[in-house]
Amino acid sequence: MGRFKTFDGVDIYYQTWGRQSDQPPVVLHHGYVANSRVNWVIPGIVRRLTRSGRYVITFDARGHGRSGKPHDPNAYGESLMVKDLACLLDELGLHQVDLVGYSMGATVALLAATQESRIHRLVAGGVGGDILHLDSPSRNQGKKALAGAMLGSRWGIRNPTLAGFRLLADMVLADRKAMAAQALAFHSKQIPLEQITAPTLIVAGDKDPFAKQPGKLQKAINGAELKIVSGDHSTVLIKPSFQNAIVDFIN
Repeated sequence: MGRFKTFDGVDIYYQTWGRQSDQPPVVLHHGYVANSRVNWVIPGIVRRLTRSGRYVITFDARGHGRSGKPHDPNAYGESLMVKDLACLLDELGLHQVDLVGYSMGATVALLAATQESRIHRLVAGGVGGDILHLDSPSRNQGKKALAGAMLGSRWGIRNPTLAGFRLLADMVLADRKAMAAQALAFHSKQIPLEQITAPTLIVAGDKDPFAKQPGKLQKAINGAELKIVSGDHSTVLIKPSFQNAIVDFIN
């Protein structure tokens, strides 16, 4: 495990697993509110990857887990998380990695793949066709509602999706001011997916409300593969079919 100061001074926590080999390390980027332990370690994904012979790197995104937690929305957004990822690769002297992102982490991974030449293979999980419309007016309204759910009383939340994120935040003891800041800063520009050249896999749960119409995302990325597995946004992480899809693709 280790820490480093990223480009703007935020403290980033990371951890390595397994033994280095001739294959590129696998970097895992978790989703919103969660952290590397909740998203990757507890569901058994890190263990599944290391047992397949891969060297794995997990890290907590800014505002999450054991990393620094500024409260200014200007310190957040997936574009800044892409820079954090680049700083991590620089810190560890990595010239090539396989990148796996889930949910918010998938947005980071897709953004990174449009500008980072060190990505050998790319896996984006927990996202679908909505990635093509990040600049929609409804998304901006949703960002404000999510920030409000993080800062207000849990008992006054009526929207099930917002209530679920707030419950997760309370369960993992997240810094809710940091989560509200990230909610307001969620990426709201189109991603130039046509610029992605790394072999790409889209993995989506068949009951995941955040990964509807994943085929649209697949078609927007040249040569991308699509794997539909059983499960919703939370349960899919523990499914062997989800974990096998990742391992099979990057191996």
